[in-house]
Amino acid sequence: MTVAVLCFCSCNKFLETTPSDFLSPANYYETEEQLNFALNGVYDILGQRAVYGDALISRMGTEADEGFYAVSSFSGPQVYSHSTADTYVLNLWQLLYDGINRANVLIENVNKPKMDEGKRNAIRGQALFLRAYYHFLLVSNWGDIPLMLKATNSANETSITRTSQKQVYEAILKDMEEAETLVETAQTVGFGGKINKSAIRGILARVCLYMAGNPLNDVSKYKDALKWSKMIIDENFHALNPSYQDIFINYAADKYDIKESIWEVEFWGNTAGPYREGGRVGINTGITNPSTAAYTYGFIQTTARLFNSYGSAKDLRRDWAIAPFRYQSQGTIKANWNATQVYERHCGKWRREYEVVSPKSMNDSPENFPLLRYSDVLLMFAEAENEVNGPTPEAYDAINAVRKRAYGKLLPGAVNVNEANVPPGLSKTGFADYLREERSRELCFEGLRKYDLIRWGILGSTLKQVSAEINANAPAALKYAAKAGTNFTEPRHLLLPIPIYEMGINKALTQNNDW
Repeated sequence: MTVAVLCFCSCNKFLETTPSDFLSPANYYETEEQLNFALNGVYDILGQRAVYGDALISRMGTEADEGFYAVSSFSGPQVYSHSTADTYVLNLWQLLYDGINRANVLIENVNKPKMDEGKRNAIRGQALFLRAYYHFLLVSNWGDIPLMLKATNSANETSITRTSQKQVYEAILKDMEEAETLVETAQTVGFGGKINKSAIRGILARVCLYMAGNPLNDVSKYKDALKWSKMIIDENFHALNPSYQDIFINYAADKYDIKESIWEVEFWGNTAGPYREGGRVGINTGITNPSTAAYTYGFIQTTARLFNSYGSAKDLRRDWAIAPFRYQSQGTIKANWNATQVYERHCGKWRREYEVVSPKSMNDSPENFPLLRYSDVLLMFAEAENEVNGPTPEAYDAINAVRKRAYGKLLPGAVNVNEANVPPGLSKTGFADYLREERSRELCFEGLRKYDLIRWGILGSTLKQVSAEINANAPAALKYAAKAGTNFTEPRHLLLPIPIYEMGINKALTQNNDW
């Protein structure tokens, strides 16, 4: 008995020793370096396959009037045939909440190390913004969602109710507005992969436009969208790249252009060696290419509606955004489509031939994906200015700047620079209609169109129109492109369903309408 007691006391003493090789908030976040490692983990969510690394650039989030998923047998969010058990829906939900929790843990521990306060504030600001941005992706896809502003500390914390969209958006604004005061300027940061003041202001403008439209319809937010977008313009730092195609060549060639590309998702390398930071930009959303040297699936083909909206090839964006050719043989020979072959054409913005990494991977590319470009800021300003003050000269100037670039009027030696201008004398409604089409011409295939159509209240009607156009005009082999419009029902498909797996774990969740 004496031996047993002595052994028991010895074990108790031994077990009181704190393990030094186990990472937890209690023994981590002790240095500036550790804070930056943790911040990298918050950013990492953006490039995951279920987010912008794959899903949100082609398989979901792009199901609108610009293109169609070019696989006749495909089912899922892209053609509105998904269920509450859909893998893409579940993975996106889970990863966004993973990112939110990573941000929460960092925010709660950011004050632990002794370090320069300016650097600490910059880290906190980035974490606050990313927490808000992940909530923004959730609320714009699912509506009412659980609002998570504290880290989850136990696996037993599974009963969390949904918060109203209005409250979630208010929390998003609060986080982003605080973050804007903490992070560095775009000039200081110098590249688009890191959050900067301009990026936050631009996304704040986007958030306010979403709040001003359906389903919240808080029209007071147009003034806030106008304020945030105008701040970027008035700073006189950002500018349009004179060449539209160079924007996307830069993404392929690993070149930054912080004046045009304000915020982008970072991808890198070809997965050779120990690192895997590639995405599928240019692989999913490129010109079909059978060559193993630059393999491209070409999952997205265009609609005649988008192609015809450009008017002619004078709008230089048309034949860059929509490839006028296809690859043959081993990907070295190009053959042009004829004038009637429209639905056969692929998204052409991201072209693997310009990638500088060698050898090229068949399933991973180093091309970054834009989340905010300066042209979007100009168009958001024009939209908000029109809603608040009507089609003023300032609104015309903003949209005309984008159109001048589209027609090559910002290039050296350009003549007749007014050729591209929006027709003068439009009414407020007429200007709004023109701007809606201009956003598609400029920003197509960048993951914004579906949400624009939702906030304007015209997603369902637009999809039905496009479906009818496809059934009437597309080649017989491509009439399956009408599936999205045929399958779409409202209000069911205005939001994604709460994943059934999550509802099984969190009994406090309720399901969206008609799911």
